[in-house]
Amino acid sequence: MADKLRAALLLTFALCGTALGQLRLPALRSAAQYSAFHRGLSFLVVQDGRTLLEEYSGGATAEIELRIYSGTKAFWNLAALAAAQDSILDLDEPVANTITAWRKDAAKSRITIRQLLNFDSGLTPEFMLQQSEPGDRDAIAIHAPLLARPGAAFIYGPASLQVFHRVLKTKLHSESPMRYLERRVLGKLGLGAQRYLPDRAGNPLLASGFVLTARDWAKLGALVLHNGSPVISQQWLAQCWRGSAANPMFGFGWWNNRAAPSGREIDVERAIDAHWSASDWRNACLCRDAPRDLVACIGSGHQRLYVVPSLRLIVVRQGDGGSFSDGTFLRLLLHG
Repeated sequence: MADKLRAALLLTFALCGTALGQLRLPALRSAAQYSAFHRGLSFLVVQDGRTLLEEYSGGATAEIELRIYSGTKAFWNLAALAAAQDSILDLDEPVANTITAWRKDAAKSRITIRQLLNFDSGLTPEFMLQQSEPGDRDAIAIHAPLLARPGAAFIYGPASLQVFHRVLKTKLHSESPMRYLERRVLGKLGLGAQRYLPDRAGNPLLASGFVLTARDWAKLGALVLHNGSPVISQQWLAQCWRGSAANPMFGFGWWNNRAAPSGREIDVERAIDAHWSASDWRNACLCRDAPRDLVACIGSGHQRLYVVPSLRLIVVRQGDGGSFSDGTFLRLLLHG
């Protein structure tokens, strides 16, 4: 009965639109206080293009750029989707078409570009690639061993994205992936060159590195509300919400809330920190009491960009570690 009531309330809330779905200021302030208490630095709420609340703490200001950590992944995934739209690559083609060293490996030869981007390629995470002096990240990632057969497990880590970097670099020929990202994605969003953390070979780190103000990160949320414009079409943006058999709540750098209201609320950061074989992504969601169409970019230390298309809502929360719960924060924000 409780689940049926929750589902009915959420359906009503989602169908209200911007006229009746306007968030209440006391609820926003409660969420802002919760964020600040848990070492939050920035808090920005924009609905239907109007800023409802913007607050900073811990010495942060609207002009200070803060690390978004894994929030970086969504920008590179946009570059991947743009490249697919531009017919530079096919998401479902074997990586071995480009990385010829994989053609002789029976398992690696089956890995697709989509699997690299959804982290179900089976490759070991190779977290050492995030260090400042890793040598040639791409080469290390290409030679990384498999821990699972392609498509069978969600293994979150930088290796898969570094292999994708080599794929994109090869397919672009004369234009570098960084330049393509800036021209095709960042520039169209009104953003400039980013903090790429290049290795000794000049390869950027695709898994992390960007630093953005809350307002600039919100521009990525606006792209979602505008169905991919001005970077990609709605058809290609929809690839982000498909998920995979290994992890239905993740796709192309975005986490979804599709399993709400009956799903299991999980702490994504805690689940990622656990060994990949111990994580259970079945029927998982960020918040049972938030709309099913909520999606989020998640970065370490509780960096968050939430977008709820049915409410025309963008929320940015940046922090400095500490404890934080997506479920608690979203309930305060949406329901008070």
